[in-house]
Amino acid sequence: MNNIVLATDGSARSDAAARYLVESPLLNRDFTVHVVHCEPGVSGDIQTFVNRDDIEAWHREQNEKAMISVTNILRQGEIAVECHGLVGHTPDRIIEYARKVDAMAIVMGSHHRRPVLDAIIGSVSGRVLAHAHCPVLLV
Repeated sequence: MNNIVLATDGSARSDAAARYLVESPLLNRDFTVHVVHCEPGVSGDIQTFVNRDDIEAWHREQNEKAMISVTNILRQGEIAVECHGLVGHTPDRIIEYARKVDAMAIVMGSHHRRPVLDAIIGSVSGRVLAHAHCPVLLV
């Protein structure tokens, strides 16, 4: 079985990427989609005042919210799905996870921001494109 990582931020662009996987005549169905969402870690200041279990529960809740829509789209399209909530620096964690499951591709929805804005705030998809070990498909 082949693995594809679908990184979602919970947006309509991520939903479009999921629909692409369901509707694409170019893809066979011999793959499992690993849906991932990454929440940023919390600072030491927050960790001082909020216990670790509460932080982990919050991360889990946020990850689940972000993954539900694409997961529903994929399951309705009868595609095998696994969900994985991640925490940390988003591009690094997506790439690490893709390497861990030996993904044949990473699929992401693209926001199509202006290059100047991407240069200022950075682009998760741009960083994944630059450092991934496998092909990256932006939808």
